[in-house]
Amino acid sequence: MIGFIGRRLVTAIPTIVLISVFVFLLQKLLPGDPVLALAGEDRTPEMLAYLREKYRLNDPLAVQYLHWIGNAVQGDLGISLRTRQPVLELIADKLPVTIQLAVMALTMALLIGIPAGILSAVKKGTWIDFAANLVALSGLSVPNFWLGIMLILLVSVNLGWLPASGYRSFADDPVRSIQTMLMPAFVLGTALAATLMRHTRSAMLSVLQSDYVRTARAKGLRERTVVLKHALRNALVPVVTVATLLFGELLAGAVLTEQIFTIPGFGKLVVDAVFNRDYAVVQGIVLCTAVAFIFMNLLADVSYRLLNPRMRDAS
Repeated sequence: MIGFIGRRLVTAIPTIVLISVFVFLLQKLLPGDPVLALAGEDRTPEMLAYLREKYRLNDPLAVQYLHWIGNAVQGDLGISLRTRQPVLELIADKLPVTIQLAVMALTMALLIGIPAGILSAVKKGTWIDFAANLVALSGLSVPNFWLGIMLILLVSVNLGWLPASGYRSFADDPVRSIQTMLMPAFVLGTALAATLMRHTRSAMLSVLQSDYVRTARAKGLRERTVVLKHALRNALVPVVTVATLLFGELLAGAVLTEQIFTIPGFGKLVVDAVFNRDYAVVQGIVLCTAVAFIFMNLLADVSYRLLNPRMRDAS
């Protein structure tokens, strides 16, 4: 297992380098000049020249990239042109918000999607199976922004049960923090639950037709024991992999959901950075997101081998 992790980490290095190159070059294609935005309306040619020299914008692209990636390796992702804060500090400030939202959304998705997938597979061809598939299709089809707006109108405006927007740190006020995160987590969780339900149903249908499941039934074991103890454990292997990758997507930032509920997470940070042409922030966020995706892929592979002894022996 250690050797497998080491090989994956080695192969991840060229991927991160290629991603960093694409991030740096694509950022340069954005319209507008960040120096003009930074200098303000009362800018002078001397001020523009000073800013270009200060931020090394007069250097060739290759030199700019090497300077940026060299600092990034040392933990320096640059300074925000708008707020004058270190990019790493901004990311560290927003990351706990996005992690909390991602954990709550994935928890809701697991609590809804896996039981629904099991029930749909066991009751294949019945109205329960049809209803579960209908709900899953609805979860995939309904746009997050529409569902979020409808929840605000119903739960917050009409019923007054939960706050419509805003965020409170979990460390400052745990109850209020959970209340502000419930609706956005539900909006994200329903779409993830639909995906998990479909994967769980497919895996369970395949496992329930296996020889060892028929043997367990032939021994006279109760159906509940056969499904939950023998079939579910093997069916969860691909589901855990999918759930891990979905969590990586959530960490990338739910832009629309965070904008609707005014949550100061990764999504809102990157939108503000793009609109303000804050190159350093966009580059830092995308690079950190790419590293997070690679890490989640590695975690998914490790969990797959831990759950599947045959894959563990092969590695």
